[in-house]
Amino acid sequence: MTAYYKLSGGGNDFLGLVEPPADPTVRQIRAWCRRGLSLGADGVFVLRRQPGGARMEHFNSDGTRADLCLNGTRCAVRLALHLGWSADQIDIETNAGRITGQRTAAGEVALSLPIPPPPRRREVHLASSGHTGWDITVGVPHFVIVWPESLARLPLRELGPALRSHPDFGPAGTNVDFVRFVEPHKIEIRSYERGVEGETLACGTGVLAAAATGLELGALSLPVAALTSGGLTLHLKASASHSDFWSLAGDARILSHGELLAGAEELPEAVRWS
Repeated sequence: MTAYYKLSGGGNDFLGLVEPPADPTVRQIRAWCRRGLSLGADGVFVLRRQPGGARMEHFNSDGTRADLCLNGTRCAVRLALHLGWSADQIDIETNAGRITGQRTAAGEVALSLPIPPPPRRREVHLASSGHTGWDITVGVPHFVIVWPESLARLPLRELGPALRSHPDFGPAGTNVDFVRFVEPHKIEIRSYERGVEGETLACGTGVLAAAATGLELGALSLPVAALTSGGLTLHLKASASHSDFWSLAGDARILSHGELLAGAEELPEAVRWS
């Protein structure tokens, strides 16, 4: 039996494991995250207390390790505070560096993040079309495409996987974000995430990448409200205490607490229709 917390942040959902004796295996992660057959989640994170704060390891739903997941980090902050590891603020060590998170007056969780580097323009050619986007790494790589019309008409199922695995991005591929600049302080965004291999209801690093792109193009100015596919809004603004940092805030909720039993791993093999 494995104790877990189920959390949701900005539209992403996670299974949080607190100080397990060992990290979960790839097989366990893939099984637990299978929607409909097990608990289902966008990913799993392991949270361990350490001097000065906590450390988290994040795993995508396919079992791969991710250097950074900002909505996952916000959920880790929420869980650490719930466990009493700190009162209202805690430092979380990630594979992309140390991030400070705190509970806000609105009951949300905000992260203090270094301003990302300027995005780089890139042309990517698919079999039937070419796409101009912006390449940027915010802990993990993103390719941001400015979409000129309603995101409801976006052919994400076709473009998402084709761009995510395009040879131009190397063997590891990239996350892909489609963003519409609604107003100077508002964006709409849909994200195709590697490691999940599909659209997710939100992507915190995607919001960061999209905002950096909008600022570079002169289409945005802070603060920015980002409406995600899950119907929730993430808020990005300049840090009040550090001129070279931004603050990313949004909901982070603990949904349940329980034990993963053996049945959560006893899944059928994927059907391969003839």
